[in-house]
Amino acid sequence: MSILHVILLSIVQGLAELLPVSSSAHVIVAAKLLHENMSTPANALLLVLLHTGTMFAVIVYFWQRWRTEFFSSWSRFYPFARLIVVASISSGVVFLPVQAVVKHILSQGGPPVDIETLFNRLNWIAPALAAVGLLILYAGLREGRRPIGGDAGPATLGWRDAVVMGALQGLAIPFRGFSRSGATISGGMLAGRPRAEVESFSFAMVVAITPFAILWELRRAIRASHAAGGIHWGALVGPDMIGMVCSFLAGLLALRWLSRWLEQGRWHRFGVYCLAFAALVGWLAYRGW
Repeated sequence: MSILHVILLSIVQGLAELLPVSSSAHVIVAAKLLHENMSTPANALLLVLLHTGTMFAVIVYFWQRWRTEFFSSWSRFYPFARLIVVASISSGVVFLPVQAVVKHILSQGGPPVDIETLFNRLNWIAPALAAVGLLILYAGLREGRRPIGGDAGPATLGWRDAVVMGALQGLAIPFRGFSRSGATISGGMLAGRPRAEVESFSFAMVVAITPFAILWELRRAIRASHAAGGIHWGALVGPDMIGMVCSFLAGLLALRWLSRWLEQGRWHRFGVYCLAFAALVGWLAYRGW
C-alpha cells in the first residue's frame, strides 16, 4: 500500500473510530474505492496500529477527566473498576453466542467461517449501519427534549447501566457497521444518565477491551502471514507508524467533535449520517462492490 493510501485510511479510521459512525464501515468503503484489500496480512497489521493510535487518543483526551472522576482516590476508583468489569463481562456474554450464530449463518452448512469474512461484505454492513443509525436517532431526539446542559438521571451510573452498555457493546462487536460508541452512548442516554458521564464511561469501556482486540488482530495478521508464506514486516513498520500517528491525531479531533455535539444536544445528527451512509453502502453493494 502506498504511503498516501496509508495516510488517507489512517485519517478515516481515526475520525470514524471515535465518532459513532462505525470506523470499520468507513475503512472498508474507503479501501474498496482505493482498490485496497484490507484482509491481507500487511493491511491487517496496519489495522492493529491504527487501533493502537485511536486507543492512545482516547487515553490522552479523557485522562484529566478520568483522573478527577475515577483515579483521585480508592473510593472513587474501586466502584468504577467494578462497573468496567461488569460491562466487559456483559460484552462477552452477549458477543460469544451472537458470534456463534453469525458464523453458523455465514458457513451455510459448510466448514466454519471466521467472523472476519464480514469485513468485506457490504450487504451486511449496510443494515448494521441503518440499525445503529436508528438507535442513535431515537436516543438523540428523545434526549434532546431536555434543556441543554440538563440531565434527568442520577449523578452516577449503576450496575444496570453497566450491564446494558456492556451488552450493547457485545452486540456491536461482531457486526461491521454497528458502531460500539454509538450503541453504548445511546444506551446510557436512553437510561437518562448524565451525558458527560455516559461518554466518559463508554470510552473507558473501549480502552478496557481494545488491548484484547489489538492482540486478536495481531494474531490474525500473523496467521494470515504464515498462510501467505511469510511477509517482510520490517518494511511495513515505517509507513504503518505514520498511519498510527495520523489515526491518533484524527482521533483527538473526532473526540472534540463528539463531545461538542453531545453537549449541544446534536447527538441525533450522527444517526442521520449513519442512515445516509447506510444507503450509500447499500447502493455500492447493489452495484457489486
